[in-house]
Amino acid sequence: MTLIDNPRPDNLVLSPVKRSGLADQMKAGLDAPICLTWELTYACNLQCVHCLSSSGRRDPRELTTDECEAVIDELQRMQVFYINIGGGEPTVRKDFWHLVHYAVDHGVGVKFSTNGSGIDATVAEQLAHSDYVDVQISIDGADAETNDHVRGNGSFATAVEAMEHLRAAGFEGFKISVVMTRHNIAQVDDFRAMADRYGAQLRLTRFRPSGRGADSWDDLHPTDQQQRDLYHWLIDHPDVLTGDSFFHLSALGEALPGLNLCGAGRVVCLIDPIGDVYACPFVLHDEFLAGNVRDEGGFAQVWQQSDLFAELRQPQSAGACASCGHFDACQGGCMAAKFFTGIPLDGPDPECVLGHGEAAMDSVARASVGKDHSRTAVVIGRKPIG
Repeated sequence: MTLIDNPRPDNLVLSPVKRSGLADQMKAGLDAPICLTWELTYACNLQCVHCLSSSGRRDPRELTTDECEAVIDELQRMQVFYINIGGGEPTVRKDFWHLVHYAVDHGVGVKFSTNGSGIDATVAEQLAHSDYVDVQISIDGADAETNDHVRGNGSFATAVEAMEHLRAAGFEGFKISVVMTRHNIAQVDDFRAMADRYGAQLRLTRFRPSGRGADSWDDLHPTDQQQRDLYHWLIDHPDVLTGDSFFHLSALGEALPGLNLCGAGRVVCLIDPIGDVYACPFVLHDEFLAGNVRDEGGFAQVWQQSDLFAELRQPQSAGACASCGHFDACQGGCMAAKFFTGIPLDGPDPECVLGHGEAAMDSVARASVGKDHSRTAVVIGRKPIG
């Protein structure tokens, strides 16, 4: 059995979740996160214009191999279902494969996101025969022109080559992960065909204005009509994974599959390369910093005792959305999207399908985006950097 055979948060369906009361339990927080995103490094051989962590350069304070192993030991004790490893480009860390094997050997499943530059034929063969390891190839255009505009020249060819290696090795069910932008949203059928061609699963995620995404938000975030088109497409393709990225669209009618709520600090969180723990992968900002795994008590102490997470697990006010009849469906939208566009957390999502977000953004100033790890030079290839 591989990790992709197991039930995942991506596959939860809203109606049974609500009927069972699981959604309310999720809102109140769990003893351990269902899944945890772990950015192993800020080093990256690309410099995507929408990168949520502004990655590029390695931070010299990165957790050591021993410290990473200690975190994995702790996650095993907490019975964390799996970790979603990212970056930066995680495969550039010299101990990356060691840490993947260490996690699997300790009963912690691994899904890692990569631009494909670290996956050659040999690596693909090893992955195809590894239990509890899933691979997610990031690509943001169904053709080189669309993709490379966002991810850099040559990045489309690199991702396709990695997918070719995975298919040749017989790795079925790896993920093709696409951030939806106004330049690629019309290509959803092409992405679906690409996934079918490689025996992969398609996973669509929402573009957030964090990191370098703050600077590219005005150019890249989908139009209102594109969001509506995407909603109807997702309704017609329930097998396409979204990770609850688009629960704000549920205000349009039938709820999309999933929990349809913000899981920040409740069922998910993020560990960054230096051990800082944030409420979710999209809010790498001091306002949402809960602690550090190097602190006394480690990750468990942060997850179970931090004041920030305790606050996020309290019933949230509907705020400006209280009078809207669609609040129960959209839950007010994405916390990160609101924060980085300057909208109060109890305000409407900036991409509110009823148009309330645009009006809210007109009256506020955008938040600072935090740390920048960008580089001036970009090289695409397999040589580790940093």
